[in-house]
Amino acid sequence: MLKIAYHPIYKHPLPEGHRFPMLKYELLPEQLLHEGTCISSNFFEPERMLNESPILAVHDPDYFYDLLNITLDKRAARKIGFPLSEILIEREIIIADGTIKASQFAIANGIAMNIAGGTHHAYTNRGEAFCMLNDQAIGARYLLNKKLAEKILIVDLDVHQGNGTAEIFQEDTSVFTFSMHGKHNYPFKKEQSDLDIALDNDTCDEEYLSILYRTLPKLIQEQQPDFIYYLSGVDIIASDKLGKLSLTVEGCKSRDRFVLEICKSYNIPVMCSMGGGYSPDIKTIVNAHANTYRLAQELFF
Repeated sequence: MLKIAYHPIYKHPLPEGHRFPMLKYELLPEQLLHEGTCISSNFFEPERMLNESPILAVHDPDYFYDLLNITLDKRAARKIGFPLSEILIEREIIIADGTIKASQFAIANGIAMNIAGGTHHAYTNRGEAFCMLNDQAIGARYLLNKKLAEKILIVDLDVHQGNGTAEIFQEDTSVFTFSMHGKHNYPFKKEQSDLDIALDNDTCDEEYLSILYRTLPKLIQEQQPDFIYYLSGVDIIASDKLGKLSLTVEGCKSRDRFVLEICKSYNIPVMCSMGGGYSPDIKTIVNAHANTYRLAQELFF
């Protein structure tokens, strides 16, 4: 059965000016249930981890405890992008727990998802761009430390480079970081992933998919991962307010189909975090994200 991490705290309203992007966390599970793609038993509720060791295996203790106690200095807090609060920190911890648990479900079932997550701008010792704790990095390090995986491939196809993820694993050969993103988009100072593919503005379906089709199978053959994290941001579509690429919703769906099909064909468990999506029409965002879940059900179950 497809297992999906979802917690009511995911839809917690942010301060004025940041609320619109949060709507998808409420509407996506409702859409999946309404159309029959999922039933209630597909969803599980992550917890606020009392054991902090998975987080501290990735993030600097001083940074984490400053987050936890809301004592981060003002400059560091400004880089995160919104006023910090206890409930927002709790939300981030719950997202990380959702990714850890979904990773375990993926090992058992082939695939699992987190409705939230994809917080790839969180570094070892700082956060930025609305990311405080790097959920996929926490999940990857957890699997490695528990001997549940030996080599992990992170496939980050959000429109923004996974700069925090690149920094976290820059000296760790057990995790290979692959980011395919907009060349002229945030972050304007990129980190170095193990493989970065930077795309020009207005890259469309044909070019994007051609690059991905050539790249991913070769990476898997070379790296021989036994687990894959997929960051399936839908901010690559043309209508996205924060992206500069020009894919269609169908092109985005073709991207997801290819990634999931190749994971299944190589029998590699895959855990998906949702990542970004900021089109002005909320229906476009929800539909593009829902396609990832529809494909997971179609291909794996």
